Amino acid sequence: MSDAPEIPKSHVRYFIVAMLFFASTVNYADRAILGQVKGNISDDLGLNSIWMGYLITAWGWSYVAAQIPCGWLLDRFGSKRVYGVAILFWSLLFFLMGFVGFLHGLAAFIGLFALLLLAGFALAPTFPGNGRFVAAWFPTSERGTASAIFNSSQYFCLVLFGPFVGWMTGELGWRYVFWTMGALGILLTPLWFKFMHAPKNHPVVSESELQHIERGGGLVNMDMGAKTGARFNVKWSHVQQLLRSRMLVGVYLGQFCITTLTYFFIQTFPEYLQHRGMSVVKAGFAVALPALCGCVGGILGGRVSDLLLKRGVSLTFARKLPIVLGMLLSCSMIICNYVPVGANAIIVAIMCVAFFGKGMGALGWTVVSDTSPKEITGLSGGLFNTFGNTAALTTGITIGYLVKWSGNFDAALIYVGAMALAAIFFYVFVVGEIKRLELKLT
Repeated sequence: MSDAPEIPKSHVRYFIVAMLFFASTVNYADRAILGQVKGNISDDLGLNSIWMGYLITAWGWSYVAAQIPCGWLLDRFGSKRVYGVAILFWSLLFFLMGFVGFLHGLAAFIGLFALLLLAGFALAPTFPGNGRFVAAWFPTSERGTASAIFNSSQYFCLVLFGPFVGWMTGELGWRYVFWTMGALGILLTPLWFKFMHAPKNHPVVSESELQHIERGGGLVNMDMGAKTGARFNVKWSHVQQLLRSRMLVGVYLGQFCITTLTYFFIQTFPEYLQHRGMSVVKAGFAVALPALCGCVGGILGGRVSDLLLKRGVSLTFARKLPIVLGMLLSCSMIICNYVPVGANAIIVAIMCVAFFGKGMGALGWTVVSDTSPKEITGLSGGLFNTFGNTAALTTGITIGYLVKWSGNFDAALIYVGAMALAAIFFYVFVVGEIKRLELKLT
């Protein structure tokens, strides 16, 4: 008999990552709405720049605060239930934001701030949940591509919804953007509960696919405890173990730097294009091409990493190489400081290169799936996302001060480029060897 591994008779894991990609695209699109329509909201509701500044960061505070609790919930109750409930609640909250348009002044500010603060909690489980699904459904040699696919949602949301939001705002008004996006998430919820399952609970996965995943390092038993009631008891000492790992702390800090680039692209880039002379509608369409390059770069980075791994390259080199090369390409955005006013085609071309590099280097979730202790992948993902999404708070504030100080975006681009270089530093000099951390249970 041949000892060659059996070819999987099903490919359910590809459908799983497609669902993660779509849910994450809606998640990122909802986060980006306010940044795209804030000028219209400010004018319609009589909100000054200080109030709008608080609104832009409102969801970010609760999002960051919720990461570790959400990681704990994912580990204790399973990815499917926690993630599905989160989709429903954040979608309802964004749907309700459209009705705030009937208020004005302080009442409108309070209504939007409260809904955005609650939305931050609801948005929080998505990416730690993505990391858990990929760790469970994909062998190590396919994990880079799978993580890159769901992570590319941060760019695809601009490709798919950037022009749509610009058009709908111009034709119907910003309220309809919130109603439409909220309704989309509400409709997604029953599909999520029908089709998303842990590997060993899925009704159509073949035994050969399960064996392929498990043989390759997939954690197929990850959520079985959530079904039987034998749940893993997460302790504070486990968090301490994560924070004492130089490797994981380096990954967490690197993610803060990389996510700074993410929030520049999804929150500030449309405003930057408007600063260069584009209208809100044109800026909505102009972000699509660089964002598409980010999608391509993201999938390519994950694919290259997995191919290197399959060819016998070490896990450490296979994961770090795309990150280092991608972050170096992202620094090209600084060249925009030397492009004359009016040369918007050149600006967009340079940003295409920078977006491509950002996508290529965004392998943080892959590395977390490779390194987190198998018992607390959700908790580790939540801690990772806490560090990373602190950038949701610092990026806008820092860029705001830099723009006010300099009168333009030159210093802001230098700051974001410096964050790309800092990410390289953490991965090269702090992370060290990439391997799964073994949790000490006593």
